[in-house]
Amino acid sequence: MIRLLAALLLPLVLFAGETVRIATYNVENLFDLERSGHEYAEYIPNTPWQWNEKTYRKKLRNIARVIAEIKPDVIGLQEVESDQALRDLQVEIKRAGLYLPHRAIADAKPSVVKTALLSRFPVKVKREIAVANGNRIRNILEARLDTGGEPFYVFVNHWKSKSGPESLRILSAKALKSRLDALGSVSYVLLGDFNSDYDEKHLFMRKRKHNDTDGITGINDVLLTMRGEKGVTLDDLHRCPKCAYDLWYDLPGLQRWSHSFYGQQEALDHIIISPALADGKGNEYVKGSFTRFRPDYLLTKKGAPYRWQRSRTYPKHHTGKGYSDHLPIYADFTLK
Repeated sequence: MIRLLAALLLPLVLFAGETVRIATYNVENLFDLERSGHEYAEYIPNTPWQWNEKTYRKKLRNIARVIAEIKPDVIGLQEVESDQALRDLQVEIKRAGLYLPHRAIADAKPSVVKTALLSRFPVKVKREIAVANGNRIRNILEARLDTGGEPFYVFVNHWKSKSGPESLRILSAKALKSRLDALGSVSYVLLGDFNSDYDEKHLFMRKRKHNDTDGITGINDVLLTMRGEKGVTLDDLHRCPKCAYDLWYDLPGLQRWSHSFYGQQEALDHIIISPALADGKGNEYVKGSFTRFRPDYLLTKKGAPYRWQRSRTYPKHHTGKGYSDHLPIYADFTLK
């Protein structure tokens, strides 16, 4: 009788799908304790800066606490130095009560910090999208996850910072868009720190040092998260199969930020979805589930992200306090 009941219920369970949480988090300079020669000066191990076993372990515990409380099934990470640092974080997250047994990192290029991914699902295929020669622009990590159903792709990004002009971010956008076009109509999620606002097309027009592209932006114009002067909506995806939907539009305007630069709030981190995740036919975004994770301990008294702290007095050193200069964001999906 039990076997018969299970056989009858299984198709219903499979049809209903499984709710899966996907997150992204720029963890702000997670360096290991090995000397590679590429570290920032303050992260060379065992110098007066005191990046050592004690501060490294504290950084790992702090970031692991955040991730374990979010409870993601998949999380894209930015600013991870190495697979060793990623592995150590994976172990610390397990100690905090969350098991993410699978990992991937974009380490084909010796950039200082890299994009990475931790997942409850096996990574069926991992590849890197090479954006440009040299180490100024990081590779994009692509992972095809084995979710037991239709193909599901995650792309972890960390585009060039705003120390450089928009043309450098457009290089990343074009490389990514070329790959998406080649894949066609599949379920994909674009994650990471794009160093671009959801409304970048309007904001960067006032900044001459950024606008070297005649008003064209990587995130809005190349990835097509805007049509004309307005952001793409979920309904637009039915009419524009090349467009993508930026989940920031799920939140009220004043809540659309994950980073603060000298008091200026910015939405640099993104979760962007394909039309296939909003067509009602298979894998689906759970509408309205997009959220910033912002418990009190991740914020300063002024409301900015409580970043990893270094002393203000000399000799400057890591204090072992703080988390990251970015807030994590996440959303839920139904995978069938």
